[in-house]
Amino acid sequence: MTSALKPPPLRNDCFALPAGVHWTPVEDALAMLRDRLTPITAVETIKIAHAMGRVLAASVFASRANPPLPNTAVDGYGFAGGRPDGAHVLFLLEERAAAGPMLDLDVPEGHAVRILTGAALPVGVDTVVLQEDVTTQAGQVAFNGPIKVGANTRRAGEDVQADEIILKVGRRVTVADMAIMAATGVREVSVRKPLRVAVISTGDELVEAGQSAKQDQIYDANRPMLLAMITSMGHESVDMGRCADDRAALGEVLDNAAAQADVILTSGGASSGDEDHVSALLTEAGAMQLWRIAIKPGRPLALGMWNNTPVFGLPGNPVAAMVCTLIFARPAMAQLAGAGWSDPVGFDVPAGFSKSKKAGRREYLRARMRDGRVEAFGSEGSGRISGLSWADGLVELSEGAQQINDGDLVRYIPFGSLDL
Repeated sequence: MTSALKPPPLRNDCFALPAGVHWTPVEDALAMLRDRLTPITAVETIKIAHAMGRVLAASVFASRANPPLPNTAVDGYGFAGGRPDGAHVLFLLEERAAAGPMLDLDVPEGHAVRILTGAALPVGVDTVVLQEDVTTQAGQVAFNGPIKVGANTRRAGEDVQADEIILKVGRRVTVADMAIMAATGVREVSVRKPLRVAVISTGDELVEAGQSAKQDQIYDANRPMLLAMITSMGHESVDMGRCADDRAALGEVLDNAAAQADVILTSGGASSGDEDHVSALLTEAGAMQLWRIAIKPGRPLALGMWNNTPVFGLPGNPVAAMVCTLIFARPAMAQLAGAGWSDPVGFDVPAGFSKSKKAGRREYLRARMRDGRVEAFGSEGSGRISGLSWADGLVELSEGAQQINDGDLVRYIPFGSLDL
């Protein structure tokens, strides 16, 4: 196995906002991330048995055609040429062609040979009649036409030609990709090493789920959620635990995270208050940008660099943290991982709810499909975590004012389109 040089790190000012920008529309924020982020993961060559879920660093070419030889798609009887309407009788050879070694036989004109699904076509055979459509007796086979030349056969290379590109650079290898690589004889592929994403939860109020909690404490919901999201997106998660609201302690955790990961996700402490230590530390490091994005839920997104490692400072509210991760961090991490920018696939479907929306921010509603209509969760409150598991996707509402009535078309983005 070989390795290529690791790409250069991101510049310290890659998240800098244009002068005078204070509120950033969602599309502008996405465009800035897409244009400024480049792959940061190293490249290695691996056997295809280990390629599942990996991002291709180079396009994959077929080592040979699929199928390599003409073969039959059915069980039946093979012969040369098609046949017109009417009854036809051919002499039947004693030999039989089956999957495996090609039958070493020339089938003469006016003769047929028994042939089984997947068998390479012997010399003199280019057409197969289904076994259900024939009668055999005394060394002869009878059937009715018409039958076209090439019926029930597969041409050599009709699926894939030798040296054809079968998978393009930047693709994350799927189950189906494993099949086509194996079928075309691919032995090794060049892939990017998995993006390592560290997750840190901040806040004095947090305790681990299952531990004893005081009335003024809350269980850390963000870290388990974010770690699971990272894995679902095909990256490697690095759990850095919880950190109290202590600037020096958080600095140490960020140092450790930067040493172990390619990207850092934090939740909480990403605004501009006295206890927002993520923002403060990134500001002190000279690589902090607070993107106030016109989005609901969410809004503040702290972006910066810590020891040459990009940091996404997410809101502390779990609903906002999940939405900001799906809309901003997900495509950004795909870009950093070498998979390219990935816009979610949405569908216009009838609304099963009513809503009056004010102008100003793009909104994402927790939603689910039922009986051909999309329902919205009963409360838009960001503290209603139950709405996340209730939903199977998001409804995206544009920045303008809208009056949505039952049956109006709205854009629905299923979680599956967001790598969940």
